[in-house]
Amino acid sequence: MNRLTQFTGQLARHSFLLLLAALTLVPFAWMLSTASKPETEVFSDVLHWLPQRWALLDNLRTAFERAPLLRLLANGVIVTFSIFVLQMLVALPAAYALAKLEFRGRQWLMGAVLLGLLVPQHAVAVPVFLLLHQLGMLDSYAALVAPWTLSVFGIFLLRQFFKTVPDDLIDAARMDGLSEVAIVWRVMLPTAWPAVTAFGIFSVVAHWNDYFWPLIVINSPEYLTPPLGVAQFRNQEAGTNYGVLMAAALVVITPLVLAFLLAQRRFIEGITFTGMK
Repeated sequence: MNRLTQFTGQLARHSFLLLLAALTLVPFAWMLSTASKPETEVFSDVLHWLPQRWALLDNLRTAFERAPLLRLLANGVIVTFSIFVLQMLVALPAAYALAKLEFRGRQWLMGAVLLGLLVPQHAVAVPVFLLLHQLGMLDSYAALVAPWTLSVFGIFLLRQFFKTVPDDLIDAARMDGLSEVAIVWRVMLPTAWPAVTAFGIFSVVAHWNDYFWPLIVINSPEYLTPPLGVAQFRNQEAGTNYGVLMAAALVVITPLVLAFLLAQRRFIEGITFTGMK
C-alpha cells in the first residue's frame, strides 16, 4: 500500500512537471513553427503547427540579408562576456570579504547589498545616462558595459556559496603563506565554479536579452545588440514578415540555449548551493 501511494505521488509530481515544461516550451515551438512557414501561411485563417510548405531556410536566408546577424551576435558576445568578467572581478573579492573576513561594518555592507537587490535598473537609468553623457561615453561598448560592472546579485549569490566553504581550508591557505587576494583567486574561485556558472547564466541571459538600456544609449548600427537587431525586422508601413522575424529570433536565442545545455549541471549545483564535496 505504501509503495502504491509513493508511486502515485511520484506520478502526479512528474505529470505536473511535464505539464509545466510543455507550457514553457509552447512559445518556442510556435516560434519555430512560424519561422518555418512562408508569409502566406503565417497570415492564414487556418491554424496549424506544421507548415504546408517548409520555408525555414528561405526565411533564414532573408533574415541574414536584411540585417547583419553575425555582427549582432558578435556584439552580444563582446558585451555579455565583458560584463561577466568585470562583474566577477568585483563580486568575488567582495563576496569573500562579506563571507569570511571579520571587520567593522560588515553587516551594514551586507544590508546595502540586499537593499541594492530591491532597486530596479529603470530607477537609476536617467542619472546613469546623464553621467555617461557628461563623460562622452554614449554610443559605445563602454556605455553598454560600464553600468553593469557591479552586480549586487552576484555578490549575494557568491557570498552565500562562500559561507558553505569550511574555514579550515582558508586557515590552511594562510598557513601556506597565501595572501587574502591569492586566497580569493587560487582557493575560493576553484571551489565556487558551480556558483560562478549559475551567476554566469543569469548575467549572460539578462544582458543578451536587454532591450531597454541599449535602446537609449546606442545610435550607431555597428553597436546594435541582438534584441535591437531583431526589432529592425518590424515594419509598420509595409507590414511585418513574421516568418523572417521569427527566423531572426531563432538565430538570436540559439547561443543562449546551447550555453544553458552545456552548463546545466553546474547551473543546478550552483543554485542548490551544494558546496564542496
